[in-house]
Amino acid sequence: MLPDLSAIVKAYDIRGVVPGELDESVAHAAGAAFVRLTGADRVVTGHDMRESSGPLSAAFAAGANSQGASVVEAGLASTDLLYFASGWLDLPGAMFTASHNPARYNGIKLCRAGAAPVGQDSGLREIQRLVEQGVPPSGRPAGTVERRDLLREYAAYLRGLVDLSGIRPLTVVVDAGNGMAGHTVPSVLGDATLGPLPLTIVPLYFELDGTFPNHEANPLEPANLADLQRAVVATRADLGLAFDGDADRCFVVDERGRAVSPSAITALVATRELAKEPGAIIIHNLITSKAVPEIVRERGGVPARTRVGHSFIKQEMARTGAIFGGEHSAHYYFRDFWRADTGMLAAMHVLAALGETPPGQTLSALTAQFSRYAASGEVNSTVDDQAERMAAVEKEYGSRDGVTVDHLDGLTVDLPDGSWFNLRPSNTEPLLRLNVEAATEPGMGALRDDVLAIVRGSGAIRAAPEPRGG
Repeated sequence: MLPDLSAIVKAYDIRGVVPGELDESVAHAAGAAFVRLTGADRVVTGHDMRESSGPLSAAFAAGANSQGASVVEAGLASTDLLYFASGWLDLPGAMFTASHNPARYNGIKLCRAGAAPVGQDSGLREIQRLVEQGVPPSGRPAGTVERRDLLREYAAYLRGLVDLSGIRPLTVVVDAGNGMAGHTVPSVLGDATLGPLPLTIVPLYFELDGTFPNHEANPLEPANLADLQRAVVATRADLGLAFDGDADRCFVVDERGRAVSPSAITALVATRELAKEPGAIIIHNLITSKAVPEIVRERGGVPARTRVGHSFIKQEMARTGAIFGGEHSAHYYFRDFWRADTGMLAAMHVLAALGETPPGQTLSALTAQFSRYAASGEVNSTVDDQAERMAAVEKEYGSRDGVTVDHLDGLTVDLPDGSWFNLRPSNTEPLLRLNVEAATEPGMGALRDDVLAIVRGSGAIRAAPEPRGG
């Protein structure tokens, strides 16, 4: 019986419960379909530390082999290491991970050669169709499997983009969350593979364990930062870094144990990239702080606003030639990393920025210049009718004097006092996601509460938990 993949083919990847929704037979068929889609003679694969990831990756490779393609198996990898492999080897790639999701989940992130994204509109629907209808035989001789450890090349490439060898000594607490940062950080920031850097790494949960025994590997949830925050303060570290399960996102904590907004990190990295390439284009999605485009303009760059989501950012980077892009969810994209997202490279920029300052300079002082406004963070509401609630909000605000409205991604409303909000529907759940920013905390809180009163009026069911990120 051929599988129905409608429940597990998401906007940007394949993801589901193992083995109930995703098993080795599905992975085998997906491998065959991926080769059919790309026409590739070779593909590269990587997998995270989950118990099911290795077998799923092997099944995918067998499916690819059945279509005549050979497979380069990178083995244990972070998602950005897989993107590196795709770019470095110029091969389509498949990463086996469910990112921050609980242990019972797994998934497949796919990219074309050069780490170009594969989403629903750029190949995933076709893969779904092929798997559900049955992938026809290719008639080609079976491919082979080559196992190749690319960790050293990955670490050397990142160190070549951001040179940390001359910074002042820093103490850094790193929470790997039992995820793939426990595999990559010792090689990139430590001395496990290359020479030592002037960094003292205080490791938290570096043991690879797909059951996530200490906390979920999702730093977007404040509770999952608590251990890192305590450790930074207790060890008098200069900063802390928290990675998600597949280590493509990185969150930053300052020396006081306070989380640094991803918008501030976006502005900091943009400033560094613009110093190297004045006048360059910087991508930001529409719910990052308005401080980001302000700072980009002040530093001589050109800001470009996009929808939320990595496929939109990567497409816009390719179209515009942008040097860098950042999202509120702590995904950071670099032209010199094949326009792919890498939390590790963003973390290295933060370390370099702090390490190039005089002794005694703190991260909180350094990032204060990039944090200009009060933000709500993403607030979710579960509703019966997304369109009706959004229309009610637009009716309330759209007719006011001096208000501007746009629909690039959901509803964005800019008010005359400089405050703004965005209200977006979830693509997969009956949720509306609200982000609000204003000059002051009281102003932000008042606007947030006014919008929520409309959203959660007639048709609202209950407040939803904060999002899990991506």
